Amino acid sequence: MSRIISLGTDLCDMRRIEAAIDRFGMRFLDRVFTTEERAHAERRNGAARIGTYAKRWAAKEACAKALGTGFSGGVFHSDIGVRNRPGGAPMLVLTGGAAAHLDRMTPAGMTIDMQLSLTDEHPYALAQVLFQALSQDERRASAP
Repeated sequence: MSRIISLGTDLCDMRRIEAAIDRFGMRFLDRVFTTEERAHAERRNGAARIGTYAKRWAAKEACAKALGTGFSGGVFHSDIGVRNRPGGAPMLVLTGGAAAHLDRMTPAGMTIDMQLSLTDEHPYALAQVLFQALSQDERRASAP
């Protein structure tokens, strides 16, 4: 039987992300965002570019909250990536310390279904992350 393991939410002010990019440039972008996230954001212009970065920042923060670690214990911003599925829906991709911590959170014999919801309304970006444990049978039944 599936069960919710954790939930995280973050609200980000796009102006804060824009100020960090203006001040620190590539040093900030390289430290926080994956190569794929940067490429995705850089295909956009102006406010859409900043909104893309802000939504991904909020997703990283929401995921760190759902992990229960924040950005400590070996969990870094770059360990939490956002990728878009072919239809456009966002999904999380965890590596490094974030993936290791999620593995430790996962109940024996179960897998984690990660759900990510993103939205923005200038000047804010919002992300919600849900970790749900599924049995192997539930995972097979929900597969496309």
